[in-house]
Amino acid sequence: MLRTALTGAVARSLTARAIAPARSTLALSTRFYSSAHEDESFESFTERYVKFFDGVEDLFELQRGLNNAFAYDLVPAPSVIESALRASRRVNDYATAVRIFEGIKEKVENEGQYKQYLDELAPLRQELGVLTKEEMNL
Repeated sequence: MLRTALTGAVARSLTARAIAPARSTLALSTRFYSSAHEDESFESFTERYVKFFDGVEDLFELQRGLNNAFAYDLVPAPSVIESALRASRRVNDYATAVRIFEGIKEKVENEGQYKQYLDELAPLRQELGVLTKEEMNL
């Protein structure tokens, strides 16, 4: 009987101690959101992603960078697309190079803007041998 009473008292005191710090931790905790790119200009965005894609060494890194770049509420500059295309060919992933153009097509507001991107990147596409989905009749 004494053992049961002591075990119950010890368990209650341990539980009370375990809960008390958690409450104070919750009251003092602060969330730190990543807001480093909140006021980033289009030029610094472009420079950051060109630099990123120039340093890509594997497919995962390339796809992660593309996912992040296309997540913003803007269409990446042609220099970013050029750097990403060169990175996709460097890691030998033709499918990702084609998907970059699909991403551009989804991001632009109209067909005319997409055509402008294709025209501006035509020499690079020719150099790298990258066709669009439409050119492959898919």
